[in-house]
Amino acid sequence: MKFISWNVNGLRAIYKKRCWYPFIKLNADVFCLQETKARPEQLPEEVRNLSGYHSFFASSVIKKGYSGVAVYSKEKPLDVKYGFSIKKFDDEGRLLEVHFKDFVLLNIYFPNGGVDPNRLKYKLDFYDTFLNHIEKLRKKGKKIIFCGDINTAHEEIDLARPKSNEKHTGFLLEERAWIDEVINHGYVDTFRYFYPHKTGTYSYWDMKTSARDRNVGWRLDYFFVSSNLLPQVKKATILSSIYGSDHCPIMLEI
Repeated sequence: MKFISWNVNGLRAIYKKRCWYPFIKLNADVFCLQETKARPEQLPEEVRNLSGYHSFFASSVIKKGYSGVAVYSKEKPLDVKYGFSIKKFDDEGRLLEVHFKDFVLLNIYFPNGGVDPNRLKYKLDFYDTFLNHIEKLRKKGKKIIFCGDINTAHEEIDLARPKSNEKHTGFLLEERAWIDEVINHGYVDTFRYFYPHKTGTYSYWDMKTSARDRNVGWRLDYFFVSSNLLPQVKKATILSSIYGSDHCPIMLEI
């Protein structure tokens, strides 16, 4: 199976830029999108109901044009859950949990820490809630795949300018420590599994400064798998040739 994850920074914008059809020609078995910034009824019919796929959306109920995730799957899932059943997190439409026969896929748009200390606390609380959630699933014997925009670069090789960003959200020690904790619990960063020392490979670039032209980027987007699924992982890569957002897609094959 081929999975593709992409923070589209506005699903309607991707469609208007004519980037939608080139993207879906990648022909993934499952597409996971983040930061859709739209409710289903706001989308064109061919985006809302992608031909050949079952479509699922979690959208923000507190603000229009904000947050949101979507999953398109060729195979009909056994079950789909929306959020954690925790209002303060679920109201922002950040999580779709999709159950298949052999694994559970979680598509997540993790919060940005912002410049407000309260928002950083929200992000770290979301992190802890998410890890507790997937641990409950794993302890039930589930194999786990989770993907999306984690909004944190893990190590210095995961961003172009680590020293100048040590005190900026997205590369704070407490944010990076959470990824350490995820790995210590037995979840595997699939890109680093295949490319443990690869540098200069990012998934996000600031658009205001044309950072993509200079490859001054961050690796903020990830596919993680639980260790009991790792033997089935065939490939993980970053699709940096795909344009349309400030992020590029990432891919996993199992």
